[in-house]
Amino acid sequence: MPSSPQLPGPVAEDPDPAVEHARRLTDTVTRLRRALRSSIRTDYPWESLPMAQVELLQTLAAAPLRVGELAARQRLAPNTVSGLVGKLLDAGFVDRQADPGDRRTARIALTPAGRRQLDDWQHAHEQRIATALDTLDPAERSAVVRALPALDRLARALAQPGSTAEPGPSAG
Repeated sequence: MPSSPQLPGPVAEDPDPAVEHARRLTDTVTRLRRALRSSIRTDYPWESLPMAQVELLQTLAAAPLRVGELAARQRLAPNTVSGLVGKLLDAGFVDRQADPGDRRTARIALTPAGRRQLDDWQHAHEQRIATALDTLDPAERSAVVRALPALDRLARALAQPGSTAEPGPSAG
């Protein structure tokens, strides 16, 4: 009886180190965000704002903006931002102000209640992350802290228009 042919197994390829690092960073950042979101709601049950609303409050903390400006900064559709702003208006976290440069439009501004909510959110997250950092050994904690400036530059690079273009040659 003839034996059945063996199908070849997957071909093992050495992945590009930059792609592998990007994959690991993407996975880690995703897991960090998910863990933080989940744990913050367990440890601080009052914290119920969706992340998209928190990000709008963070953006508005610097200065009032028009919906279109908010949409551009958040890389969201204007109608999506309008819906989020509506929820924040209902909650009393933002209000509409006349735009001094164009009386036909309004700017969205943080209210004192919105500032308190954002400050509470920030404090809760800082406490949660500080507690988690304390579980690391000193060398790991130091490595995380040393990586922060590079991670900040990476976030800024990704926020730039055109950041999804093909990368140039790898430097390392």
